[in-house]
Amino acid sequence: MPRIFVADKLEAQGLQLLQQAGFEIDAREKLTGAALVEALQAADGVIVRSATRITAELLQNPGKCRVIVRAGVGVDNIDVDAATRRGILVMNTPSGNTVSTAEQTIALLFALVRHTAAADASMRAGKWERNKFVGTQLAGKTIGVVGLGRIGREVARRCAGLDMKVVGYDPVLSAAGAANLGIETVGSLNDLLPRCQFLTVHTPLTDETRDLIGAEQLARLPKGARVLNCARGGIINELALVESLRSGHLAGAALDVFVEEPPPADHPLLKLSNVVLTPHLGASTTEAQLSVATEAAQLISDYLLRGVVGFAVNMPPIDRAEMEELRLYVDLARRLGLLLGQLAQGTIQKAEIEYRGEVARKSTRLISAAFAAGLLETRIEQVNIVNAPKLAEERGVEIISSTSSRKGDFSTMVKVDLHTDRGVTSAAGTLFGNQYLRLVQLGDYHLDAYMDGVMLLFHHRDLPGLIGYIGTIFGKHAVNIAQMTVGRQQPGGEAIAVLNLDSPPPDAALAEVRAHDKISQVSVVKLPPAGQMPPWFG
Repeated sequence: MPRIFVADKLEAQGLQLLQQAGFEIDAREKLTGAALVEALQAADGVIVRSATRITAELLQNPGKCRVIVRAGVGVDNIDVDAATRRGILVMNTPSGNTVSTAEQTIALLFALVRHTAAADASMRAGKWERNKFVGTQLAGKTIGVVGLGRIGREVARRCAGLDMKVVGYDPVLSAAGAANLGIETVGSLNDLLPRCQFLTVHTPLTDETRDLIGAEQLARLPKGARVLNCARGGIINELALVESLRSGHLAGAALDVFVEEPPPADHPLLKLSNVVLTPHLGASTTEAQLSVATEAAQLISDYLLRGVVGFAVNMPPIDRAEMEELRLYVDLARRLGLLLGQLAQGTIQKAEIEYRGEVARKSTRLISAAFAAGLLETRIEQVNIVNAPKLAEERGVEIISSTSSRKGDFSTMVKVDLHTDRGVTSAAGTLFGNQYLRLVQLGDYHLDAYMDGVMLLFHHRDLPGLIGYIGTIFGKHAVNIAQMTVGRQQPGGEAIAVLNLDSPPPDAALAEVRAHDKISQVSVVKLPPAGQMPPWFG
């Protein structure tokens, strides 16, 4: 059975789920150096929280690792690009701690405006300072929410319940979608900031969002505004925040996350009295810990045992039902890629994929990734559906897809034009029934060929006796012809034949075939046996 390396603390229920699924479990926390490398290389899948960092260096030789699951939302402790290049699927558990993190934001919001922590410390020091801790009412105030994903929307919903005016900014969520949630949206961050008496950020930490709120943005907030960060350290520039708090422009801040965790003892934020700080407690509830543990265990189990992809950050997700629907389409697309990768001459520049009929309503992004995997398999080692699109992009190969609901001659068809520096090679395939894949077009010729095993393709003049000639040669060399189809445009004209063979033809047999003066081109293509799915599809 597959081996799972659990690199950080995981609730017992998550471990039990993995055990019940039959996995071999290696649960060791705080590994570093060679021990961490060895544990990752020996595992089929890895589960991490936020403590373990999966770096590009660690992934230089990932061994047999195929999937990394982050038990939590943020994946900034995982080098997703490096994992993708190595063909490693990365998934997270975005729903597990949504409510807990939203509630932590609201808790900090109340603590900030009612001076809860300072008042508690004063009481414990034997003081009674009611006049010192006069707070601010939230009702009627405006809060800006940057990032309207799961957590941002939950925060917005709770703020609306407190009678606050909620204004949001998210370049992905439409104004209509936000309005349905009772959120007013603006077109840019600069439009949002001047309106906010409170500002809370709920975006992932990426190159684009690092220091998203810096000195310039903080200066755009009204004097006396307050900011909160329960998302990721670094979204709000900490030094700029300190300066704005010291100057009195900001009235206060509440932070649950930091650039360096834990922050150093001399960090200036620790010395400011108008700041509320907590040690990354957003997901630290019993319910959230249990939820992310079981969700992570289920995700890695579904992928390794059934090929189901959920909450992936580097490929399209696919549930069980969709997986069954797409299985044959993925197989078809990969085989088209393998076929064209072996037939095409020269440097590959671009692949134009057209989806017609029923397949046009499927997850064509996943099918295109399968085609790219097949195409590159013939030229690059260790290619799969995860890294194929990125590997193609890095090599300057453009994958373009289009869809058409028009069925044409077939209820479903995938057609590919592969462009190289020597020309264009075209092929199209379809499905017959629930298990048969057919090659129905090659170049300008229409045909009906099985897409499996060893295939001999030869261009020829359509004359009597030629097929018998081929059969005689292969009979002499003990090569059995399993299937044969011919595509032609007119009798006696140019044609193409596809033979499915039970074994690869020897060079001597191919030399005899090529010797015929009416045969202009001969190619041998090797495809997987009928019904054999890609190893990376589960």
